[in-house]
Amino acid sequence: MRSLLTGILMLALAGCTGIPDRIEPVTGFDTQRYLGTWYEIARLDHSFERGLSQVTAEYTLNDDGSIRVINRGYDAEAGTWNEAEGRAVFVGDRDVGHLKVSFFAPFYASYVVFELDDDYSTAYITGYKRDYLWLMSRTPVVSEEVLEAFKARAVAEGFELGELILVEQVQNK
Repeated sequence: MRSLLTGILMLALAGCTGIPDRIEPVTGFDTQRYLGTWYEIARLDHSFERGLSQVTAEYTLNDDGSIRVINRGYDAEAGTWNEAEGRAVFVGDRDVGHLKVSFFAPFYASYVVFELDDDYSTAYITGYKRDYLWLMSRTPVVSEEVLEAFKARAVAEGFELGELILVEQVQNK
């Protein structure tokens, strides 16, 4: 019975690191080029970033080959900066944009890069299901064309954009 419960728990946790149906992570992923600061341009609403603006994610390489993740955002209502530190590791091959990230060990969630432009200036990211979606950029502002291309691809991939949030990026830290 104990091994059955352990197996069920492992399957449940593995489900959180999967990939949504018909979504393909990018191949040819270059960790070194992906490291650095990314600005959140748009996201689907979810509880752990609710109310935050000026959201950034900073990725640095750890000595063990994992990736240190620092997510930071401003909570205007509280007048404070919120920061979370996590750790990301590749689920499979290091040249495939499918990682799992943990902010609360030992629990991991999927981080799937399903679009990444050639110069690593914008990225489309989802989680293990279509409730999670982000447009990230190396700059705090993108053109209307970039935003519209993101929305079009997201709709084509089956994301519901009714709760899409365009993140305010006021640079007055």
